[in-house]
Amino acid sequence: MGYKAAYPQEAINGHRAFLARRRELRPAGEYRTPTDDEWEEFLGHFQRRKLSLGDCGRAYGTACIHEHSCLRCPLLRVDPAQRPRLVGIRDNLIARIEEAQREGWIGEADGLQVSLAAATHKLAQLDDLAARRTTTHLGMPSFPEVAGRTVSTLTADPS
Repeated sequence: MGYKAAYPQEAINGHRAFLARRRELRPAGEYRTPTDDEWEEFLGHFQRRKLSLGDCGRAYGTACIHEHSCLRCPLLRVDPAQRPRLVGIRDNLIARIEEAQREGWIGEADGLQVSLAAATHKLAQLDDLAARRTTTHLGMPSFPEVAGRTVSTLTADPS
């Protein structure tokens, strides 16, 4: 076994050398400057990821494989500020399930149950996130607590 000390500049230079070797192996066309249309398409992807409940986490250049059923999609990242909206959606789903069951629309009720389970799961995720983001106040120690000692002055004996 050996020991090697790695210094920041050495690590940076090693990483740059690795990237240079990898780029030599790849086609040069991959390292060209994108056209204005390509750049607009790239930026547009991220603008189209914004949803009423939060953001879609799908990767650039990928289509929505869930047919825009965002509530059911695991890639939906719900914004905590949109919790009231999600609660409203859940409540609406419950009412729609009751209506579908009352009217005998079994297929509709089954599909809505899946959406309700997803909404309930997203709410649980938000609650879990909120529970993990609690702040514990540790207090600010005062100087005497930090110093831990007192200073005494010695007076000279007049005799």
